Amino acid sequence: MTKRSRFSEYKDSYANFRFELSEEGILLMQCHSNGGSLAWDWKAHDDMSDAFADVAGDREIKVLIHTGTGDNYNADWEPPGIDKPMYRAMGGQKGLMKLDEKAWYGRMLIENILSVEVPMISAVNGPCNIHSEVPLLGDIVLASEDAYFQDLAHFPRGMVPGDGQHVLWPRLVGANRARHMLLTGKKLTAREALECGAVAEVLPKAKLLDRAWELARDLARRPPLVLRYTRLLFTQDLKRAFLDELAHGLARETYAQRQFFPVGGGTEPLDRPWDEDPWSD
Repeated sequence: MTKRSRFSEYKDSYANFRFELSEEGILLMQCHSNGGSLAWDWKAHDDMSDAFADVAGDREIKVLIHTGTGDNYNADWEPPGIDKPMYRAMGGQKGLMKLDEKAWYGRMLIENILSVEVPMISAVNGPCNIHSEVPLLGDIVLASEDAYFQDLAHFPRGMVPGDGQHVLWPRLVGANRARHMLLTGKKLTAREALECGAVAEVLPKAKLLDRAWELARDLARRPPLVLRYTRLLFTQDLKRAFLDELAHGLARETYAQRQFFPVGGGTEPLDRPWDEDPWSD
């Protein structure tokens, strides 16, 4: 949910997101954990939503470059701090309210990205297996040669892929290929993503960010309203699609999590049988 913001107000607000603003009005948003590749945890998940809200509310920027750090875009998962009473009693009020909060952040993340009103260039600097819809909502998607896309966080780990994967992937690669990816956890390489139209260019890792800046500087030469209204034009259909199905997917995902939640194991598929009590000892 956006409000009017300014670079000076949010540039140092987030531990996992580094911001840089060029003289041309190009904003770099770089994901990281302690200067290395982003390790997903609940804070990074929730703060990304808030960070995109700040970017969306900044009416002085002209182009956004969104990228990661190091070897991976975000192909790592930091298991949340385990609150045993919450996960033992997922049917209770505390567990239910926590799940609802995470679903709300998941919905706001998509809505806030789509509220960004300037062209967005995504530079996927390596493997992306969690929330791959985030960079793929860019207008120009670049990928390094070693990048791949995957939805490892949901069905392979015992959860419904309702965080927007079910909306975006069928639009990018076709319904049958998308269902196969989501059910099997298949890795879509950068070259495969290029062939099916999910990314625009595949580049050596060392040249990826330079190419993003080259494109951004060319875009930034256009009048500000042309930039903003073009992004609005491009995102209108996506907003309709997510309005129709995002809340539905999150509702299915959240409800199913009351039966099973993969509390450990990082990104390991099915860290335990779904009907096994992880706290039985």
